Amino acid sequence: MTWAFKRQFFYIIIFVLFLLVFGFLIIYPRFNKMPTCTDNKQNGNETGVDCGGACAYACLAQVDAVSVLWARAFRVIPGRYNAVAYLENHNKNISVEKIAYRFRFADSNNVYIGKREGTTYIPPSGRFAIFEPGIDIGNSVPVYTTFEFTQTPQWVTISQEKLNQLKVLVSDIKLVGEATSPVLSATIKNNSFFTIGEMDVVAILYDSNHNAVSTSRTYLEKLIGGESRNITFTWPEPIAGSVIEKEIIPLYNIFSVQLK
Repeated sequence: MTWAFKRQFFYIIIFVLFLLVFGFLIIYPRFNKMPTCTDNKQNGNETGVDCGGACAYACLAQVDAVSVLWARAFRVIPGRYNAVAYLENHNKNISVEKIAYRFRFADSNNVYIGKREGTTYIPPSGRFAIFEPGIDIGNSVPVYTTFEFTQTPQWVTISQEKLNQLKVLVSDIKLVGEATSPVLSATIKNNSFFTIGEMDVVAILYDSNHNAVSTSRTYLEKLIGGESRNITFTWPEPIAGSVIEKEIIPLYNIFSVQLK
């Protein structure tokens, strides 16, 4: 083997090694990608495909369904009703940012007379209400009301630290004029450093048997950290029956809550 051939052979070996290293650097990452929560695979510490573990999305198989405790339509004036579904999220720190739902109404003969559809969010942990105002179903009277979600929920894990810090308090609840022109008042306070936007506040009135007899809703455009507001609910007609218990439920989309 001549010296010139040896040199050529050496250069060929160097060139082949260069190609192998270069090819390895290009091909290896394609076959050895780091696990992510968007790669449509169950990998890393995920407990399902792109869910559980370190992923923000919770796996449906590990989530309890939301319970519909009751759903009813309440007369506001003749021919106009407010519909309320009272629900419970049994999951401690997971929420849904947006989900579609449907109310359906039937008369005393269980004949379908109408529906109302919309979208809402599901707050983490605890009981909450979905309120649909001003339902017009003509001369029919809604005796039976059903409620259902019409989409599969996409559950998102919420930081427990955020949940621990975010506190909304309700106090000074007073109802006057229930036999004439009912007015319910209360004070609501954002007892945190977070700013809450677009808060619905639902009031439910109960009789001595804890049956809901009437409902109403008010709206706050924004409630900044540490702020208190006086809120008022009104009814155009007297409330049927004796009101024994008053429940006020602040409702807000936790995904829109910001630390400012």
